[in-house]
Amino acid sequence: MAGSDENNPGVIVPTNFHLPGGLRAGGGKLMAATGHNRRALSTINRDIIGPCAVNKRALSERNAICDKKNPPPIPVHRPITRKFAAQLANKQQLKPEPEEVKKPALSISSSSEFEDCTIIDVEDVPMFVQHTEAMLEEIDRMEEEVEMEDVDEESVVDIDMGDKGNPLAVVEYIDDIYNFYRKAESSSCVSTNYMAQQFDVNERMRGILIDWLIEVHYKFELMEETLFLTVNLIDRFLAVQPLARKKLQLVGVTAMLLACKYEEVQVPVVEDLILISDKAYSRREVLDMEKLMTNTLQFNLCVPTPYVFMRRFLKASQADKKLELLSFFMIELCLVEYETLKFPPSLLAAASIYTAQCTLSGFRHWSKTSEWHSSYSEEQLLECSRLMVTFHQKAGTGKLTGVHRKYSTSKFGYTAKTEPANFLLDARFSSQR
Repeated sequence: MAGSDENNPGVIVPTNFHLPGGLRAGGGKLMAATGHNRRALSTINRDIIGPCAVNKRALSERNAICDKKNPPPIPVHRPITRKFAAQLANKQQLKPEPEEVKKPALSISSSSEFEDCTIIDVEDVPMFVQHTEAMLEEIDRMEEEVEMEDVDEESVVDIDMGDKGNPLAVVEYIDDIYNFYRKAESSSCVSTNYMAQQFDVNERMRGILIDWLIEVHYKFELMEETLFLTVNLIDRFLAVQPLARKKLQLVGVTAMLLACKYEEVQVPVVEDLILISDKAYSRREVLDMEKLMTNTLQFNLCVPTPYVFMRRFLKASQADKKLELLSFFMIELCLVEYETLKFPPSLLAAASIYTAQCTLSGFRHWSKTSEWHSSYSEEQLLECSRLMVTFHQKAGTGKLTGVHRKYSTSKFGYTAKTEPANFLLDARFSSQR
């Protein structure tokens, strides 16, 4: 059953809307008649409201009797913004009387008060209003998604993406190379107590020798990988060959000569090495020791040292020059210390970068990308990292200060003057882990 508005003959108001309690009142969709008397959108919007319109949400205990003379206008369609949508939502609800705000419950006692009123359901608002609400919900949903993306865990970065056009980067099989390094690094490790079989050489003498070789390496301006291979050759030789104390420096000089032949483009001549050792040995002694070392090591000079892992892990950490220098400072401090032999080369490299990052940033930092490429979590690096912090604290003290002096120069960015990451040694930090 539908009735027409005598004031607005072009508007048909259905009366089949069901109210609670079996009451019926006008409602449903409101349609404007079409014809030659087509009116402006603003006029139609005023007529749609009918003699009286009440939103269900605004009904109060007095049944929300409407003001027929001043019905709330509905705004015409205009570009929808968030501010406009909020204003529109406020205009769609009639303001209840002040004393009725405290009584939100709906109670309808009779239908006489609704005989001349047309009740517009929430679902029967104009289409552009529904579209506005849908847009608001979509905006809220997108904002929630953005907030969720902020708290999501970081993803692993493809560090080789920029080198796909560089044939020297061997992007196609770089991962296979480092998988092989990880499997082969055990062959470059030595027993952590090999000094027990040496009758005339001890740990302190080894530290003095390596500290001196670091200065020789710096004076000759040799490549970084040469130093790491030199130390590796010394440890592997001493682990299987008993040696007299007076021959220890000869072993160090010969190990550097072998490493230079393997890594350098221009190899220092034997006479230069004899001169740097204060002519303590002859040329023949150097060559004889070279023969003994190569045979003892079975000519196995191609082993993964911490340097090869340093380069890969620094790339994964997106290191700048400052972080790179501090990382090498950390790991060269470990070369002198005998107790770091218990750590494999890859772990030493990862721990040095982790310690350097913590030192520069002042807080713990180990990205998902670094963890992926190093295969070490932050927890696995903590023991070695704390040891490096103690080495950093005493780097400028005592007799073994070769690394500290080297990294106190402008060439190495005065890296040795950086304050240690003492918070890694905090007891509270240890208990939290």
